Amino acid sequence: MIVQFDGKSPRIAESAYISPAATIIGDVEIGEKANIWPGAVIRGDLAKITIGSYTSVEDNCVIHSPLEVSIGDNVIVGHGAVIHCRKIGNNVLIGNNATILDDVEIGDFCVIGSGALVAPGTKVTERSMAMGVPARVKGQVSDEHIAYIVEGAKFNYNLALKYKQQGL
Repeated sequence: MIVQFDGKSPRIAESAYISPAATIIGDVEIGEKANIWPGAVIRGDLAKITIGSYTSVEDNCVIHSPLEVSIGDNVIVGHGAVIHCRKIGNNVLIGNNATILDDVEIGDFCVIGSGALVAPGTKVTERSMAMGVPARVKGQVSDEHIAYIVEGAKFNYNLALKYKQQGL
């Protein structure tokens, strides 16, 4: 469902895939070849939300914030994640059921572990791997992790293309 709110309509690249079971409201911009899966809610009613190219927002994620949200290119937001932050860089993996709270900034090439809780105001620097509750940096992201993220984003887009071609 794509909904206008307060005179603002989502702007979605033609090459993006949006599941009919996703909800996108208001001031939202979705980039080329991005894919938004069933149950995802992206609510740009309070502030603008920008989602980059080849970014995947998987099933049952929520993206909403009173401040502008920017999510980069080649990002995988895992199933059930809650994104309430300021910025997620490029080539980032947000694990399933992670929660990213107010005013958080995540740098490029990061991994946030499944179930992690990134506390308000946290700045996760480039190439960091953060896990736990509250999330703490546990190490650095390897080149292999980065390749996995980039390939995973492409895989998700190719899968989304099949859904789109089948009218799903």
